[in-house]
Amino acid sequence: MGNLSALPAEAIEAVRAVLRGEVVAAVGSPAAAVEITRSVPHGHVAAVHAQARALDLPGLLGPPGRLRDLAAALIVARVARPGSKLATTRWWADTTLADLGVTDAGTDEVYAALDWLADRQPDIETALAARHLAEQNNPGRAALYDLSSSWLTGRCCPLAAFGYSRDRKRGYPQIEYGLLTDPAGRPVAVQVFAGNTADPTAFTAAVATIRDRFGLTGLTLVGDRGMITSARVDALKDVGGFDWVTALRAPDIAELAADTGPLQMSLFDQTNLAEIAHPKFPGERLIACRNPALAAERARKRDALLAATETDLDAVAAAVTAGRLRGAANIGMRVGKVIGKRKMAKHFVVTITDTDFGYTRDTAGIAAETALDGVYVIRTSLPADRADAPAVVRLYKSLALVERDFRSLKTIDLDLRPIYHYTDKRVRGHVFLCMLASYLLWHLRHAWAELTFTDENPPADTDPVTPARRSATAARKAGRKSTDTGQPIHTLRGLLDHLATLTRNTLRFPTLPGSPPVDQLAIPTPTQRRAFQLLDHPIPLTLV
Repeated sequence: MGNLSALPAEAIEAVRAVLRGEVVAAVGSPAAAVEITRSVPHGHVAAVHAQARALDLPGLLGPPGRLRDLAAALIVARVARPGSKLATTRWWADTTLADLGVTDAGTDEVYAALDWLADRQPDIETALAARHLAEQNNPGRAALYDLSSSWLTGRCCPLAAFGYSRDRKRGYPQIEYGLLTDPAGRPVAVQVFAGNTADPTAFTAAVATIRDRFGLTGLTLVGDRGMITSARVDALKDVGGFDWVTALRAPDIAELAADTGPLQMSLFDQTNLAEIAHPKFPGERLIACRNPALAAERARKRDALLAATETDLDAVAAAVTAGRLRGAANIGMRVGKVIGKRKMAKHFVVTITDTDFGYTRDTAGIAAETALDGVYVIRTSLPADRADAPAVVRLYKSLALVERDFRSLKTIDLDLRPIYHYTDKRVRGHVFLCMLASYLLWHLRHAWAELTFTDENPPADTDPVTPARRSATAARKAGRKSTDTGQPIHTLRGLLDHLATLTRNTLRFPTLPGSPPVDQLAIPTPTQRRAFQLLDHPIPLTLV
């Protein structure tokens, strides 16, 4: 027990603080002499900005100026923290992206930068094509192309239309956009179309861009069977200067697999691929492939769908038998709804009268389809001396890289959708900005493969038809959630979030009146240090 009233007020307050469980710094200690007046996220912005500088992204955008600075900041922000333009302008003031001098930009100025970027799109894409599609950097002379869609809000955009939604977002108007990449999946160009544009029409526009704007010929264009149709193949032959790789549709495969056709299942007794020919495709190569894993999955899925459909058909039959459902028209409508729900109508033979309903499986049709499970046929104009059959299969399967780009654009990394802009120019500018962010993200993903779940050294595939395999190192990394050296691994988005915890702190010294504040970085974690080492860039204190 003691009377503390004789102590100085500061000492009494210190005792009270200790009793509250607080840590009290001694007078004159460094902790009492330094105050942190502000702390802002820095690491993620600094890393993305460093990668953008390494790619000379500002120079790629155009001549120096205020609009270029804003456009570059929008791209960096889209990678570091995707959001609407309005949310971005509020967010970048709370990060070190403010170093670029963009915090005073209003909404009108940001939209002006977006319009400026849209006007610069032809020149920027031409420069990217020279970087990644020209022969010196693309010895395989190949380019990948695919089409996707995203929905819009509102009803005023002239590009908005109802069409086939790849996002399964029914009831919303949409736009479509075609993405052109190099063989590694690196985005090079993007084109925006009305939401009801067919795949072949988009492909025709892409060919015109490659030939007329980029001035490139001799490329091998790779697209799926819905993109490069027979009509588009004929058009490419008329244009000249291009080869193609695509796949045949199911009816064409069934025709090849007829009793007298060249596609017989005995071809796959010793190997998973075989090169065949047919008079219907003169001067072209047909490479038939059979993927056993895909065959097993399709058989499993078909059996499950057939069983589920039969359960529903049994319920209809019970209703007819009980007299709750009568009339051939009414029964037919109910049956049509059931067998159309899972697209199983082709596998059932039904009999309907006013008072009776019955069904059986079309065993012959099911057997014919089962025989072709896992079989696909690649169609190409590439001569054998330029690419053997396994190389053509690998080239076609590289379309999966474009699909990954679409997933990154739309959901995982960049949140392209939904689109809130109304004018066609703003919509095109928004999609192009997201494509440039995807280009930047592609390089970050490869640079940071060591710290993410990406397989750094995938094993060479001895059989290009079978599914790709992960390396043993990647499997261990995924299982342990760490590298062989004990470094924790992240998703790419998770790694950016972790980098955001590297803050820049503004320090003030109360005991030194008149002294200026000092900026200092927090001590980086080993993962943060390694992330910048992989970018071959020191951790900067500022972005400028």
